[in-house]
Amino acid sequence: MSGTSPALQPPDDAVKPVRHPDAPAPGELLGAHYEQCFGCGGEQQHGLHLQARAGTGVTVTAEFTVQPAHQGAPGLAHGGVLATALDETLGSLNWLLRTIAVTGRLETDFVRPVPVGTTLHLEAEVTAVAGRKIYSTATGRIGGPEGPVAVRADALFVEVAVEHFVRNGREEEIQAAMSDPDQIRRARAFEVNP
Repeated sequence: MSGTSPALQPPDDAVKPVRHPDAPAPGELLGAHYEQCFGCGGEQQHGLHLQARAGTGVTVTAEFTVQPAHQGAPGLAHGGVLATALDETLGSLNWLLRTIAVTGRLETDFVRPVPVGTTLHLEAEVTAVAGRKIYSTATGRIGGPEGPVAVRADALFVEVAVEHFVRNGREEEIQAAMSDPDQIRRARAFEVNP
């Protein structure tokens, strides 16, 4: 990435990330962590409906198709929507670590325009872990997984306790998520950034 800030440089004592033994298998669709999530939730009419899959090691791949509701300039994806897609993909990595974490910093490079109707192919990887800090990187390509780079990002996620969401979220959504009878969905609702 061009101009990555010092805050996104792992410290010298950072360690290589380790995939959790209970992480989804490579190729497994991760599904929505919360149905109301703008990035991956199926119940958001104009959301990204991003679908991420577990990769090998501590990597994920994801795709989303730019819809007319995602426009900034006429016929082109809004930069904030592209940053959201990168953030959602990067956040999905935490499921492979089985860690609850929130975005602390996200730096994005916009390399080329992404037209409406384009499917953006995203790839993300955790590069280092230092205490509660998780360092990661992502790339979005158009025209396929080997296509030209359109966007890329470096990120710092910070591990938090589930109380972070309970303390800061709207009570009715927190209660609805916590009362979900499906244990996996209940746990995943709190796995990535709010």
